Amino acid sequence: MQLVFAQEVNNVQVIDSLDHKYKEDQYYFGVTYNTLTSMPNGMRQNGFSSGFHVGLMKDMPINKRRNVAIGIGLGYSTNSINHNLLISKAQNDTYTYAILDNSEFTKNKFVQHLVEIPLEFRWRTSTASTYKFWRIYSGIKLGYVFASNTKFKNASEQIKNNNITDFNQLQYGLTFAIGYDSWNAYLHYTLNSIFDSKAQIDDDNLDVKMLKIGIMLYIL
Repeated sequence: MQLVFAQEVNNVQVIDSLDHKYKEDQYYFGVTYNTLTSMPNGMRQNGFSSGFHVGLMKDMPINKRRNVAIGIGLGYSTNSINHNLLISKAQNDTYTYAILDNSEFTKNKFVQHLVEIPLEFRWRTSTASTYKFWRIYSGIKLGYVFASNTKFKNASEQIKNNNITDFNQLQYGLTFAIGYDSWNAYLHYTLNSIFDSKAQIDDDNLDVKMLKIGIMLYIL
């Protein structure tokens, strides 16, 4: 009996030790469909616009059970948008904008590359010994556009521009993820425009935002 009791005590101590230390540091990988909102009249998307997202989250539990935490991370994101807005560079290094008909081009898109810092409030049903659990993560994400390009092609010419200065280099938005185990539905909505105030069409600012809808995988 003493041997059994001692073994049970040791097991409890091990579990307590695990419960005291465990956290959900995670790598994340995501694929999204990107759609623009608040577009000016006549502007629309065409084809499939995609995003790819990867990074690492540091988990900081804030309750004794350790199923509620704050997460902060560092990641990389690339987003491609197919659309009918022609972005042209003038000789004075400014940009002009025109809305085209789909018959006027065979390819027209812009791509942004960002370094991102996500900050999340995290709730899950995990324990120290449970690796499959429900989760709800919500938060904000701050991104810095460190590279961008546009590509336009029609029957007679191709136009390429790099590092578009009319893009807002600093972008921020709300994020939400919900799911079970590694697979999670994911939303990210930018709160500020992806263009800065210099980008105008017909004297109106291009106050265009982006909604990303997809799947996020979290891997311990």
